[in-house]
Amino acid sequence: MTGTRKTLWGAVATVVVVAVSACSAQSRATSPREVRKLAGSAQALQARERTESRLRGVARAYAEDTPLALGMLVVRDTCRGGRAKQLFDSNGDDTYKISCSMQVTAYYGAAPDRIVSVLDGVLTAGDRTGSDIPFTNDAYGAVVDRYRDHAGALEQTEMSASAHTLSWDPVRDHQPHLMIQEPDACPAVDLPVTRCTREPEAQTVAALRKRYGMVFRLDLTEPKYYEVSKGGRSYTG
Repeated sequence: MTGTRKTLWGAVATVVVVAVSACSAQSRATSPREVRKLAGSAQALQARERTESRLRGVARAYAEDTPLALGMLVVRDTCRGGRAKQLFDSNGDDTYKISCSMQVTAYYGAAPDRIVSVLDGVLTAGDRTGSDIPFTNDAYGAVVDRYRDHAGALEQTEMSASAHTLSWDPVRDHQPHLMIQEPDACPAVDLPVTRCTREPEAQTVAALRKRYGMVFRLDLTEPKYYEVSKGGRSYTG
C-alpha cells in the first residue's frame, strides 16, 4: 500500500512538473537561438520561397501588363521572436514563438505627360480575369477621369487595396512631400532571421526620375507568411 501511494504521488508530481514547464515555456520570450532555428527550418524556407515568388510575380505583372517600366526592386524579409507573456495591453506579440513577414517594394518609371494612359493601362490590366492587379476601372476609374478632366482640388497619388498599394509622383499639383522617396538603406543581413536585397544594387529613385520623368512605387506586404505559436502550432501563408 505504501509503495502504491508513493508511485501515485510520483506520477502526480511528474504531471505537475510537466504542466509547470509547459506553462513556463509559453510564458517566456523566445530565445535568439530558437528564433534562428525556427527561421532556418525547412517549413520556414518553403514558406519564404513561396511568398517571395508570389510577390515578385505581382511586381512583374505591372511591368509586363501595364505601361510602367520596372527599374528597381527591394525585398525585406524579417523574422521576430515572441515576447514574454504580457498581463496587460498585449498586442499579440506574446502568443507566438516566431513570426515572419515580407515586403516587396517595386519602383517603376513613367512619363508624366502620359499619366492618363499609364493609369488607364493599370486599370485595364486589373480588369482582366485572373489579374494580379487589384485596381479596376469600376473601382478607380474616377482617378483617371480627374487627371483627364483636370478636376478636383487635390491630386490623388495613390490607390490602395489589402496589403497592396500603388503610389506615384504628383504631376499636376506642387506637393513635394508626396514625391516618391529613396528606399531606406538595407540593414546588415543576418540570415536566416533578416534579409534585405536591392536589385539593381546601385539603382536609385533619383536616377529613375531623371530617366523617365516620374516614379511609381508598388508596396506589397505579407505580414505573416510563417508563424509558430507558443503552443507549437505552425501557420504558413
